[in-house]
Amino acid sequence: MAQVRASYRPHVVVVGGGFGGLALVRKLKRADVDITLIDRHTYNTFQPLLYQVATASLNPGDITWFLRAIRSKQDNVRFLKGTVVEMDHQEKSVLLDGNITVKYDYLVLANGVTANYFGIPGAEEFAMPLYRRSQALALRDLIFANLENAAVNGQDRDLRVVVVGGGATGVETAGALAEMRNLDMPTTYPELDKKRIHISLVEMGEHVLAPFHPKLREYARKELIKRGIDLRLKTAVKEVRRDGVLIENDGNEEFLTAGIVVWASGVAAHGIVKDWGLPQGRGGRIEVDEHQQVRGIPDVFAIGDISVNPDSPLPQLGQPAIQGGKHVAKVISAKVSGGKLPKAFKYFDKGTMATIGRASAIAEVRGLPRLKGFPAWFIWVTVHVALLLGNRNRFATMTNLSLKYLLWRSHNAIVGETPYVIAHEPKIVSGANVEPAPKKSARSGRKSISKKAQVRKAAAQQTIDEIESDS
Repeated sequence: MAQVRASYRPHVVVVGGGFGGLALVRKLKRADVDITLIDRHTYNTFQPLLYQVATASLNPGDITWFLRAIRSKQDNVRFLKGTVVEMDHQEKSVLLDGNITVKYDYLVLANGVTANYFGIPGAEEFAMPLYRRSQALALRDLIFANLENAAVNGQDRDLRVVVVGGGATGVETAGALAEMRNLDMPTTYPELDKKRIHISLVEMGEHVLAPFHPKLREYARKELIKRGIDLRLKTAVKEVRRDGVLIENDGNEEFLTAGIVVWASGVAAHGIVKDWGLPQGRGGRIEVDEHQQVRGIPDVFAIGDISVNPDSPLPQLGQPAIQGGKHVAKVISAKVSGGKLPKAFKYFDKGTMATIGRASAIAEVRGLPRLKGFPAWFIWVTVHVALLLGNRNRFATMTNLSLKYLLWRSHNAIVGETPYVIAHEPKIVSGANVEPAPKKSARSGRKSISKKAQVRKAAAQQTIDEIESDS
């Protein structure tokens, strides 16, 4: 069994290369410690912009950053790819898949969370969350697979995407999908009737973007409706099926037929956390004290979304993770040097913001009045670009967003592979029209292409099924 052991200097093991994990590692740059950063991916994902990848506005590479690149400015850190399987807090060791044991003096858990399906039947099986790069790509490819199929075979039925959850992710995703339908598709998919393409946003509460001021929530609601989004407030999802969702409003049930269901409703700890021998609170999150130390377990810390202090719960956003990571770095530095521990961690709320679409956003930023419309949107773009890791990512994202939102002249969607499209019936393309072939031609056409078409159709359906199952 392979082992990674601490050297003569204290060994700090950080699980998770997200906002909090990287903030902590960088803060320990000059500390007299060796650091091992562990992540199941070799890259950091800027999750707030995943929906832009899913809606074909950004490349996945624009919002990912190679974790090993951290060594370019910091030589006391090493990266190790792996997934934590078990922990032994007596032996101070972490077991990774692949039979690798990592010994630690200080352990920091910053491994984030995953979608919370709240036990709703079919949600985990059929809905598509947006927490990983692979999930954003799967959603993007499924969207365009549906559009390409409809472009060839016609809209014999309405096409609908249901977004579940009225928080920032749900609102931003629904807004981006609506703008794709309203502004891009008349040019890129002239075969389709945009009136038969529906975006439904389902929220169980009374408001979208509930943490914001009532005036900003109302602005967001009106902007969503203005973009033609079917907004369903005070509506609960009772079941998710392969072909749609069963919803309930005021005791009345309704089934929304949908080809795609996007899940943006709540988060929870990964199921494996329960095997790590740690105290867990609401949503399976790890309970911590005023220094983000795991309660009852010395030298083990948790930061970001995976952690919760029952006495002082924090919003599950990037800033609490970053600030928590920096605080834990100060605690570890003090312990290593024998210095005085810092004061208890106190979150400094810099504000929050959400975008609805082009030139439309809301923002509550410390030191500024409440903002909406273009000023809020401009701040949203600036902050998100600034928070990206790496100048190349910042430049690429700024370029793509400028072309998409500021110049508004490009309809060039950033797409991937979609399944081969087979016409349900033989077609004749004449000029701008795609028409059914005459019956005689149809019979002869079926005879000549029947076997090959059946093979291609089966392969196309298998690809769509794989995309759905991977999500």
